[in-house]
Amino acid sequence: MDLITKIQSEMSVMTNWEALAVILAVAYLVLAMRQNIWCWAAAFTSSLIYTIIFWKVSLLMDSILNFYYIAMAIYGYWMWTQGGAEQHGVKVVSWSKQRHLAIIATTTIVSLILGYFMANHTHASYPYLDTATTCFAVVTTYLVAKKVLENWLYWLVINSVSIYLYINKELMLTSVLFGLYLVLSVIGYKQWRDSMKQNSSSDKTESFA
Repeated sequence: MDLITKIQSEMSVMTNWEALAVILAVAYLVLAMRQNIWCWAAAFTSSLIYTIIFWKVSLLMDSILNFYYIAMAIYGYWMWTQGGAEQHGVKVVSWSKQRHLAIIATTTIVSLILGYFMANHTHASYPYLDTATTCFAVVTTYLVAKKVLENWLYWLVINSVSIYLYINKELMLTSVLFGLYLVLSVIGYKQWRDSMKQNSSSDKTESFA
């Protein structure tokens, strides 16, 4: 059965809840690209639905991850509305390469430790890959809440691995969703980079006013 046939098959039997989760997941990313505060409401609801879906197909770490997303949706909403030095919400920032290398190294070590546990003590499928995407997604979601520009580069890698996992679990519609995420991540990076440059220019103008 080819990819298109699998997608058509899944679409014909998937639940309305999964369809809603997919729609809200896309809405979250599109709104996040635009730095629209309503992205967190979409993230909250979509994550709640996916928590149940992933548990049923034994992607345990993905299920736990979406439970975390629910909490981060609340935190992200607070950061975007009340965070920052002036408590008017955070602006897009860029972190140093050294800081990102430290994040990557630490997260990789944690992923290997948790992956070993999942491989030997649970019925999780693809324990190391599933755990790695989970751990990096945990960190990257925090970067989104803090409006760190490079979060979009992390998502490019995470989503690529996730597509492989979901195809092998025959969650074809979700695989297509994550393929769309790859494209939107590139667009999101460009939009946030432009926003950061505009904020920088505005700050310089105000300093000379």
